[in-house]
Amino acid sequence: MRCAIIGSGNIGTDLMIKMLRSEVLELVALVGIDPQSDGLARARSLGVQGPHEGPQWVLDHASEIDMIFDATSAYVHVRHYKQYAEAGIVAVDLTPAARGPKVIAAVNLEEHLNSPNINMVTCGGQATTPMVYAVRRAIETLPYAEMVSTIASKSAGPGTRQNIDEFTKTTSQALREIGGAETSKAIIVLNPAEPPIMMRNTVFAALPEGSDHSAVIESIYAMEKTVQSYVPGYHLKNRPVIEAGPFKTPGGDVPHRAVVLLEVEGAGDYLPAYAGNLDIMTAAAMKVGEAVAASRVSEARL
Repeated sequence: MRCAIIGSGNIGTDLMIKMLRSEVLELVALVGIDPQSDGLARARSLGVQGPHEGPQWVLDHASEIDMIFDATSAYVHVRHYKQYAEAGIVAVDLTPAARGPKVIAAVNLEEHLNSPNINMVTCGGQATTPMVYAVRRAIETLPYAEMVSTIASKSAGPGTRQNIDEFTKTTSQALREIGGAETSKAIIVLNPAEPPIMMRNTVFAALPEGSDHSAVIESIYAMEKTVQSYVPGYHLKNRPVIEAGPFKTPGGDVPHRAVVLLEVEGAGDYLPAYAGNLDIMTAAAMKVGEAVAASRVSEARL
C-alpha cells in the first residue's frame, strides 16, 4: 500500500526509517508544515518526498495514497480525519484523538483492519494495556486496573505535552475497553532526570477472591513475549508480584493485586534509546499498517 506520514517530528521521522524497511508498505512522502524541519530534510536525503503543506498536501494527492499515518496531534487529527475517509484513505492515528476504534497491536490487532480510521491509543496504552489484558484473561473479572507511565522529559515533544489530558483519558478507556478492567486510571509522569531515563510503566491490577495467581503470572510472561515480537526493547523490569491486601477499589476491597513493572528501550532508528515511549508507538503502528495491507491483499485475491 502507498503510504504517507503526516508530521515530521520525532515520531514521524522514526516511523519513516522503519517504513523504508517494510516489504509491504511503500512510503510516498513524509509531510510536515515546517520547510526547515530536520525530518523533512532527512526524508529528502533518503529519496522520499518532503512537502511542507501539511494535511492539505495529502488531500490534494489522494489518488496517489492508500494509507496515512498521522503523527501530528489530537487537535489536527480531529480536524481532518473525516476528509481522509472521504478521500478513500485509510488513517492510522498515532495521536490520542480516539476518533476511530482503538487498537492495541498485541491484543486486538485483527479486529478493526477494515476500519477507515484506526486509533493507536497512546504510548502508555500500547505498553500497559497488554498486561492488563494478560491479567484479565487469567481471571474471571478484573475490578480495577491502574497504570503509571514515566517518560523522560526530553522524549516528550510539543505534541505529547499538548495532549496530556487526551493521553490520560484515552489510555484509561483502553484499559477498560480492550484490557477488560471494569474501572481504571491512567497517570503520566515527565521525568527531567539527566541522563534521561528509559520509559518505565507500572501496572496495578486488582485480583478478586479465588483468582489463580500462578495463571496470572504465566499469562503476563506470555504477553511479554508477544509484545517483544514487534518491540524488542519491551521487557519486564522485575518478576511480577502478587501483593496481599486488602486493597480499595471503586467497587470495593479486593484481597490481592498484581504489580507489573515494565521498561521499554527504543530501537534507536532515529530516536535515542531512552525514547521507548515514542518507539513503541511507531513499532505498533507499523505492525497495524502491515496487517491492514496484508488484509487488503487477501481481500483482493478473493
